[in-house]
Amino acid sequence: METQYFSNYSPALGRQMECKVYGHAGRPVLFIPCQDGRFYDFENYHMTDAWSPWIDSGKVMVCAIDTVDKETWSNKGGDPAWRIRRYEQWIAYIADEVVPFLRNLVNERNGWTGYPDVIAFGCSLGATHAANLYFRRPDLFDGLLALSGIYTAEYGFDSYMDNLVYQNSPIHCLGGMRKDHPYIDLYNRKKAVICCGTGAWEMPDSTRILKGILEEKGIHAWVDLWGSDVSHNWEWWYKQVAYYVPYILGLDSQENS
Repeated sequence: METQYFSNYSPALGRQMECKVYGHAGRPVLFIPCQDGRFYDFENYHMTDAWSPWIDSGKVMVCAIDTVDKETWSNKGGDPAWRIRRYEQWIAYIADEVVPFLRNLVNERNGWTGYPDVIAFGCSLGATHAANLYFRRPDLFDGLLALSGIYTAEYGFDSYMDNLVYQNSPIHCLGGMRKDHPYIDLYNRKKAVICCGTGAWEMPDSTRILKGILEEKGIHAWVDLWGSDVSHNWEWWYKQVAYYVPYILGLDSQENS
């Protein structure tokens, strides 16, 4: 498996940011680590093995990045107004720096031109960030695989609410979206999978709430709840990757029932 390490200064965040890219060709995938995790978790926790059928065959190139969770969602003692603005800087880092970088890289490797959209992938709080990016920026992301996420910003910001928190809280933002919003048509041209178990350490309530909102708004997504034996851990996420990635990539006929 070809790997490349990058370290670049981020103007949006005002600091050096690291990432690693896995693969030699294929569609771009953005991996966002679990809460307070690092870019190298994709490899250290063996998620590379779960994705290897599509990485090694040139179907995808996965870019694993860092978050700013310790400054934002996890920093419960900090000023929430500052924390959400710092998170918004991370969103800008993704949209204005990571996505163009990844697009250029996959274009070069595939001999493509244009602006290939990115698949957002994450587990736990990484799934929260992935879903937030997908729903906020359907102009940049054309696929979503969110495993064991929580889809309300209350997880990181408790009862604090301002316009930025609202924008970064899918349950709130999508819940308030007009049924004729142009984003809905964009969502419905793409493939999104949102999955959560109902076993130990899982928190499926927000997934259930999000499912109801998506259905009410006419937004097509495959929202799937697995059984009470399915816990919040990497072993189950490997199995879910194996099950859902062929659907996301359009490699089989499996459809949302």
